[in-house]
This record gives sequence, C-alpha cells and structure tokens, in this order.
Amino acid sequence: MREVNIGPASEFADPGRKIVAFENFEVGVFKVGGAFYAYLNHCPHMGGPACQGKIIPKVDEVIAPDRTSKGFEFSKTQLNVVCPWHGFEFDIRTGKHAGHSKARLRPMKVRVESGDVVLTVPDAREQPVAEAAEA
Repeated sequence: MREVNIGPASEFADPGRKIVAFENFEVGVFKVGGAFYAYLNHCPHMGGPACQGKIIPKVDEVIAPDRTSKGFEFSKTQLNVVCPWHGFEFDIRTGKHAGHSKARLRPMKVRVESGDVVLTVPDAREQPVAEAAEA
C-alpha cells in the first residue's frame, strides 16, 4: 500500500467529489459535512463508474399511521451517489446500496493531514479487488 497526497482539503466543495486516476483504477473522494469518504470507482452491479454519478439526497417515502403513503421527501441527512450506468444508489457516508444489503462500494482509506487529503491505495503493481453484488 502507498499513501498519496491528492491536494488541499480546502479545495473540495462540500458536498463535493474528486475522481483520482491511478495506473489501473480510479478512486472517488467525497466531502460531505466536512468529512471525507473514498471508494473504488467501480459499481458492484456491472462495473460502471459509480463515483462519477449525480450526488442527490436520499428519497424517503412518508408513511401515515394508517400505513398509506403520504408521498415522498428528500432526506435532510443522507446524500447518495447514483451510478450513471443503471441508477444504483449508494450512501456516500457508508458506501452501502440503498436497497440491496450485499451491494456496496469498496472503501479506500482517506484522511486529512496538515490540511491535505491523503489516500491510502494499493501499490502500482496491485489491482484493487471490486466485489460484485449477488443477483
């Protein structure tokens, strides 16, 4: 494993993201609520560039006491990234798919050190392993 400085934390929008390309893989680095999260840019569904999708609030269905739907609203606390290939949504803070318990983005270590964002990634000769979702 190696550590890579990808730039000042102050240059990231909040919420925002940066895609960092390495020799044989990419990592999506997100800033949400002042915290950083990083994932292999590989959707477990069919290998699409999940981290490059739209960043949107989670959509919640509001259920009335009689168990009927009162409609939908956007979450005030959860942001998802949507894979541009097939619309799989992943919670940016956890990498988990919104509805498929076994589908998730592969996390990469990220931290802020002396004001810079530092990623821990595989060495150039290593290929990170992406996990596939079970159908």
